[in-house]
Amino acid sequence: MIGVVIPAHNEEACIAACLASVQLAALSDALGGEAVVIVVALDRCSDRTAAIVAACGVRAVVVQEGNVGLARAAGAAFVIGLGARWVACTDADSRVPRDWLACQLACAADAFCGIVTVDDWLDYDDTVRMHFGTAEEQRDGHPHVHGANMGFSAAMYLRCGGFPPLSAHEDVAMVDALHRAGALIARRATPVVITSARRVARAQGGFADYLLALEARTRLLAAPVLEAAAVDFGAAPDAHAA
Repeated sequence: MIGVVIPAHNEEACIAACLASVQLAALSDALGGEAVVIVVALDRCSDRTAAIVAACGVRAVVVQEGNVGLARAAGAAFVIGLGARWVACTDADSRVPRDWLACQLACAADAFCGIVTVDDWLDYDDTVRMHFGTAEEQRDGHPHVHGANMGFSAAMYLRCGGFPPLSAHEDVAMVDALHRAGALIARRATPVVITSARRVARAQGGFADYLLALEARTRLLAAPVLEAAAVDFGAAPDAHAA
C-alpha cells in the first residue's frame, strides 16, 4: 500500500484541486492496482477545509499544534499504521502530475526528492520568476528538498526517526536524517509538482516566505542599476516624478 500525506491549515481555497490531482495519480496504471490511502493532516483548521476533505472521500487526522512537522508526522504515522510501504508527501496548495506516485516508486530508492514550479505568479514581476528559475536547478541530482514533492519508504522513515517537530524546514531536517541513516535518495528533475506563489505563508519560513525573500533580493540587486540609469539621464538618484 502507498500512503499520501498532506498537511493543511485553513486551505479551503486550494485543497480540492490538490486532492483531485492526487486521486488521479493514485489511479495510474503504472501502479498495478496497488492501493493508495490519502490522508490530510488538519492542523488547527477553522474554515471549510475539513468539510471539503470529507466531501472528496479522503481520510483526515486532526492536530492542534500549529506545527507542520508534527502535522506531517501525524499523517505519516497514520498511513504507516495502516500498512503503507511508501509514503509520498505534498502540500495543500500544490497539484501533482498523473505519474507522480509511479515515478517515485520507479526510482527504486529509499527516498525521492523532487522539484516544484509555479504556474500563477500573481503580482510577482518577471525578475522574481527569472531568479526562481535560475535557483531551482531542473536536473537530476539537484540539491533541493520540497515537502510538496517528496517520498520515502516507511521502513527508512522509521529508521531515521521521521519528521521532527519543526515549524519550518522539517522536510530538510528529515532528509538530512535519511542521509545519516544511509538512505539511497533519488533527486530527480521529474515529475514536477505545481505549487502556489501566494504571499501569505501558512508555515513561517516556508515556500511563500522564500519567494518573498527572493523578491526582496531581486529589488536590492536592481537598485544600483536603476540609480546608475538615473544618473546617466541627468537625474539625481532620489529624484521623483512630478
